[in-house]
Amino acid sequence: MALDLTYPVIVVVGPTASGKSGVAAEFARRVHGEVVSADSMQVYRGMDIGTGKITPDEQLVTHHGLDICNPGEAYSASRFQEYARACFADIDARGSLSVLAGGTGFYVRAAIDDYDFASGEQVGNPVRDKWQAYYDENGADALWNRLHEVDPKSADIIHPNNVKRVIRAFEMLELDGKGYAQVHAGLASIGQFVPAVFFGLAVTPDLLVQRIERRVDAMFDAGLVAEVEGLLEQGFESACTARDAIGYKEVVAALRGEITMDEAREQIKTATRRYAKRQRSWWRKDSRIIWLDADDPNPQKLADEILKTLSDKGYTDVVCRYGRQ
Repeated sequence: MALDLTYPVIVVVGPTASGKSGVAAEFARRVHGEVVSADSMQVYRGMDIGTGKITPDEQLVTHHGLDICNPGEAYSASRFQEYARACFADIDARGSLSVLAGGTGFYVRAAIDDYDFASGEQVGNPVRDKWQAYYDENGADALWNRLHEVDPKSADIIHPNNVKRVIRAFEMLELDGKGYAQVHAGLASIGQFVPAVFFGLAVTPDLLVQRIERRVDAMFDAGLVAEVEGLLEQGFESACTARDAIGYKEVVAALRGEITMDEAREQIKTATRRYAKRQRSWWRKDSRIIWLDADDPNPQKLADEILKTLSDKGYTDVVCRYGRQ
């Protein structure tokens, strides 16, 4: 049974630096809504500058999904699914409209689609400790080789350095008897659980590269190095050096003297460009998305386009919220 909401969730997706946070906030302001952030790194407190987290002054409306756990705390798409759907229900019950702003594709799908997470993808399974200990003692290659012995199809689609995903594959296999590859292949056929309308922000690749480079430079100007130093002082080194911690692990390497800070800056730009490319590839596969030209990064203009498109498609219940007092 689908989630029963008065209004559909308006989903705004796009690659990093496409401007989706600003557009989502502006659109939510227009329709007296609230934003739910779907970003796997912005859930962490204190990891603000390096994740591009929208500032309090930029939020315009109530935001959810930011600063909900400490760096290094285990968080997953399954936890986000539960959290986001509770937010949708609560926002709807208060007569407001939910706007989901998504940078992490799997988090968006977890929130909106009828995905039943295998036990191996939940947080806190006992199998995890066993394989984490195996990795700590033997390394990533040995861990991946063990997976390849028992589930070669899953191992073949997971990079050996993606330790978190390799361990997850073991959990799914041992707790549910399902291979990661089997579950992954079934994602395309999963139906929708939450009523939603999808909008995507499309930016010409060359322009997006320029935005990413300016954004990284702005992060350093805003105090990224000091932010990382503060996190390290609080004992969050493992969180800062995690595989997904773009912007943090590079600065940590520079602080350790392994690279220069200028090299760290360039590595962050390169890693962010690659991440944006993966995001674009993910979203291109989703036929539900209505794409908007976001070469002009004007939140007001793009919010107008979303309103017009909703009106054209007959979503009068949403459009009529515009201007409501």
